[in-house]
Amino acid sequence: MLTKRIIPCLDVKDGQVVKGVNFVDLVQEGDPVELGARYSDMGADELVFLDISASLEARKHVMELARRVSRQVFIPFTVGGGIREIEDIEGVLAAGADKIAVNTAALRRPELLTEGADRFGSQCIVLAIDVRRIGDHWEVYSHGGTRATGRDAVTWAREAVERGVGEILLTSIDSDGTQAGVDLAITRQVSEVVSVPVIASGGMGKLHHFKDALEDGRADATLAASVFHRAIFTIDEVKTYLHREGIPVRLTGTA
Repeated sequence: MLTKRIIPCLDVKDGQVVKGVNFVDLVQEGDPVELGARYSDMGADELVFLDISASLEARKHVMELARRVSRQVFIPFTVGGGIREIEDIEGVLAAGADKIAVNTAALRRPELLTEGADRFGSQCIVLAIDVRRIGDHWEVYSHGGTRATGRDAVTWAREAVERGVGEILLTSIDSDGTQAGVDLAITRQVSEVVSVPVIASGGMGKLHHFKDALEDGRADATLAASVFHRAIFTIDEVKTYLHREGIPVRLTGTA
């Protein structure tokens, strides 16, 4: 049985890790490389670095961020933000990232997903999907959650996988930073219609939220930020809890 992954997320703005609620009211949390190295030492399975200013204000040093992280972090990591062209994907991967995450650029030109998968392999291409619930469905948002696209989240996820995406990072804007739990309904819907791993993101606040996302949401991994940045839980605590609940995880030496 494949182990479930616990992935700290580091949202980066102007060179600092930040965290807010519903994508706004951002508070600085520290240096991304220092935090990334700390989480690596604590037993994180992977890391995700997202330059959240990039889509709004143009690309800002994502290649340099990848280069800095690769010198200090020795677990797989994903970098996203401001990636618009195939050359951007090439540059970030060459700088040391294992995967790239793309959101707005793929909505603007979905062919980028196919081009990236064909050239670098599906395993390197992560589609980040930010959603809000609108009635009985979920709409995809671009530009850091600020622009409605009119696209249905489930339909977009299915199309992206057909285009070669190797993983989906699904974030509920409504749940983000609330620590009230992930949106299980959309997580489950997407997980059930795609054949690639789904990372559940947005709302982790209690230990059972991780279990809920993996079991009820049928996700393959969970992404969390504030609970780790603010030491509400350690990665070991999350993994130990999941292990005791019968969920397969990679235990560290101290778990």
